[in-house]
Amino acid sequence: RQESLLDEKRDDPCAEEFLQRRAAHVGHHMEKPAVHEEPVGGQRVEVRVDAEVFAEGIARLLHHINRNLLCVSAEPHNIKCMRFAFTVFAAAALSLIQADAKLPVASLSTVLTDVARNVGGDVVEVDAIIKLAVDPHDFTPTASDVKALSKAKVVLLSGNGMEDTYLGKLEKSVGAGPVFVPVGESIPPLLVEAGNDDHGHSHHGAPPGEKIPDPHWWQSIKNVATATEVVRDALIQADPANRTTYEDNAKQYLTRLTDLAKWARLEVARLPRSKRILVTSHDAFGYFARDYGFTLYPIEGITTDDQPSSKKVRAIIDAIKARGVKSIFLETIQNPKVLTEITRETGAKNGGELYADGLGPGADTYEKMIRHNYSTIVAGLE
Repeated sequence: RQESLLDEKRDDPCAEEFLQRRAAHVGHHMEKPAVHEEPVGGQRVEVRVDAEVFAEGIARLLHHINRNLLCVSAEPHNIKCMRFAFTVFAAAALSLIQADAKLPVASLSTVLTDVARNVGGDVVEVDAIIKLAVDPHDFTPTASDVKALSKAKVVLLSGNGMEDTYLGKLEKSVGAGPVFVPVGESIPPLLVEAGNDDHGHSHHGAPPGEKIPDPHWWQSIKNVATATEVVRDALIQADPANRTTYEDNAKQYLTRLTDLAKWARLEVARLPRSKRILVTSHDAFGYFARDYGFTLYPIEGITTDDQPSSKKVRAIIDAIKARGVKSIFLETIQNPKVLTEITRETGAKNGGELYADGLGPGADTYEKMIRHNYSTIVAGLE
C-alpha cells in the first residue's frame, strides 16, 4: 500500500518544478558567490556561498526526498506534510541567497546612472563609470573601467556619437558579456553642424559643417522620459523575474518627470519671448532651446573640443550687443576664458554656471540639475 501511494505521488510536479524554477532564477542573477560573515573562534570570517551550486544542491535534495526518503512514512497526510515542509525550507533558503542578488548595470552617463537607479531600485547595482562633473566628451576608459564594465549585464550609453571615440575598442575589450544599450538612439535627435576650430578641423569625427546628431538629449525632460522607458525595457530584458519592480519604479519616476516638466514650464514662463536668448559655452542646450523657444548662441561647437573661430566670437559679440543680452552662462566643467573675454567686451554679466554635459556635485540627480539650470537661466535673463 505504501509503495502504491508513493508511486502515485512521484509524478507530482509541484515541489520539484518549483525548486527548479527557483534554482534557474538564482543562477541567472548570481554568477559570483554571495558573501556572509560568521563568528568563528571569536573572530568574524567570510563564508562564501555559490548560489547556483547551492540552488542545485537544494533541488537535488528535495528530489531525493520526494522520490525515496518519504517511504519511511506510512500515512498519506505525513507524506504531504513532509513534502510541504521541505518545499518551504528550500524556497526560503533560495530566497535568502536571491535577496543579495542584484542585476549589475554599468553606466557611461551620469544622467543614465540616476535614471537606472530610480528604475532599478533595490534590485540593481549601478556602477557609474563616468563620475559626477567628468566631461563625457573627453572621457577615455581606463583598465579598471574595462574590468568593471566586463562584470555588468547591461551597459548604458548616451549614444548619438557621444562615445564614438572609444566605443569600438571598448566593446572588443569587454567581450560578449554585457549588452550595450545606446539609449539616445531611441530618441529623435536634433541635427547640428559638426564644429571646427580656426584651422577647419572637426573634433567630432565628421567634416566641418556636416550634419550630426546632437548627443545632449537629456536637456529635454520629455527625452529623459523616453530614456526612462528604454532603461526599463533593457532591465526587464536582462532580468525578467523583476519585471513588476522595474515597471512600478519606472511609472513612479515618470510621474516625477511629469511634475518636473510642469514646474519647468511655469519657471520659463516668467521670461517674455524677447528675453529668451541664451549664450553658453558650447552647443549643449539645443533641446532646451527647442522646447522653450530660446534663440541659442553657443560659443563652442557640439563638443568641448570644438573651439570657436575668431569670426564666430565676433559675430556672437555683435549679437549680444544688438539684442541687449543681459547675461551669458558658463558651464561647470568648462574653461571660462573665452566667455570671460566676451563679458568684458559686451558688458553682459556672468549669469551663473550651468550643468551641460551631465550631473555634478551641486546637482547629483537629474531633477536637481534641471531645477538648477532653469532657475539660473531665468534669474540671469529676467
